[in-house]
Amino acid sequence: MFKTKKSLGQNFLINPGVLDKIVTAAELDKSGTVLEIGPGTGILTEKLAEQTSRIITIEKDRRLIKSLREKFKNTNVEVVESDVLRLDIESLFRNLKLEIRNSHYKVVGNIPYYITSRLLRKIFEEWPTPELIVLMVQKEVAQRITVVRPPYNLLALSVQFYAKPKIISYVSRGSFRPIPKVDSAIIKLTPKRSNLESSKRSDLELADKFFKLTKTAFAGKRKQLKNTIGAEILQKAGIRPKSRPEELSLENWLTLAKKCVKI
Repeated sequence: MFKTKKSLGQNFLINPGVLDKIVTAAELDKSGTVLEIGPGTGILTEKLAEQTSRIITIEKDRRLIKSLREKFKNTNVEVVESDVLRLDIESLFRNLKLEIRNSHYKVVGNIPYYITSRLLRKIFEEWPTPELIVLMVQKEVAQRITVVRPPYNLLALSVQFYAKPKIISYVSRGSFRPIPKVDSAIIKLTPKRSNLESSKRSDLELADKFFKLTKTAFAGKRKQLKNTIGAEILQKAGIRPKSRPEELSLENWLTLAKKCVKI
């Protein structure tokens, strides 16, 4: 019997109804490519493979690689042994003879929850823009990402800068083995391609300023913004100097960033 590793955040999904919800949310078509993160025993991989032409599945745990490759031998599934946080996706796509800028791929996965923030940052900042991202994440994290009213948080602002998030369904802890200590959620992220793909200097400056401002402000979360960003620029953006970071929406931060780069 396979023994899961707590250090890898391994909780394998076993609920068929939840698997179907993930596949439906991914909006697959027969000509597409899916990059799956964390296939585990391959139960979700099988479902995905039925709905699209090519699956590239990334697994870190070497103990699972042999059985996965045997299971999906002579199919449309390619099993890659790698830590997704260290993955050189350009080299991967090149080795698999995928046109990296025209691959029209989607990202799907039941990921280890401790890598959620780092993985999303890597996808948005380093990878070619996927058409869609569908992930299983911790319920509380999904709720933080999708917040649309105060108090806002840095994770929500960072994700929403790049994508439109939507919670597809909540998933009880009993849908996994071993049973985790938390409930989960399926979240769908639809990338804002203009924010991800622009090479215009003004757009790049805007993104850089946006993240510098938000990170600076939330590092001093309890402080008024006039003490971390400065009253003058806040007034130019029409924002109260006594405001705190969690009171500002994505639109407020974008307005502020635009004032800083003089757009």
